[in-house]
Amino acid sequence: MVDGQVRTTDVTDPAILAAMLAIPREAFVDEGRRPLAYIDEDIEIAPGRYLMEPSPFAKLVQLAAIRPGETVLDVGAGTGYSSAVLSQLAGRVVALESDAALADRARAALAALAIDNVAVVTGPLRGGHAEAAPYDVILLEGAVEVLPDALFAALRDGGRLVAVEGRGNAGVARLYLKSGGTVTGRRAFNAAVKPLPGFERTPAFVF
Repeated sequence: MVDGQVRTTDVTDPAILAAMLAIPREAFVDEGRRPLAYIDEDIEIAPGRYLMEPSPFAKLVQLAAIRPGETVLDVGAGTGYSSAVLSQLAGRVVALESDAALADRARAALAALAIDNVAVVTGPLRGGHAEAAPYDVILLEGAVEVLPDALFAALRDGGRLVAVEGRGNAGVARLYLKSGGTVTGRRAFNAAVKPLPGFERTPAFVF
């Protein structure tokens, strides 16, 4: 997976490559899907929820430029694979999950791997778990249509938020930086990933 899917898509950070080699992806999918754990596709972990394809996930993590000792909020952590990888790069990870069953699976998988710097919490994904804010980095585990102000408010000054905006082949990965209370963003690369429920745009009223 790392050699065939990640390195070949311009992910060159040795810390990310080492983290993805260290974390067994199959530990975070259903037993029946474990033979598919390393394919270059999104893997369904619950109805409407997916484990992101390895390449775009690795590219998003590289874009976030996580440094040792930083605190990361993993939004839509699912069964915990993404948080496990992030745990190898950051000082502390808060894994936010809205589905209690997925959160329980994440806790069990992380405990089985003796990963002790990830806190799995449940709550609305849009809220950004303000209780543990501010965060140095916020990463969203799926494509979104809108980014709530609450997520930007949860960023530390100097913090970064990484997300894919748009659906399907129209998805674009963007990096947002917070400085002096102001957030600016830039386009990074095209990315087609499955949507993260809860971040849909509210339809405008038409007369």
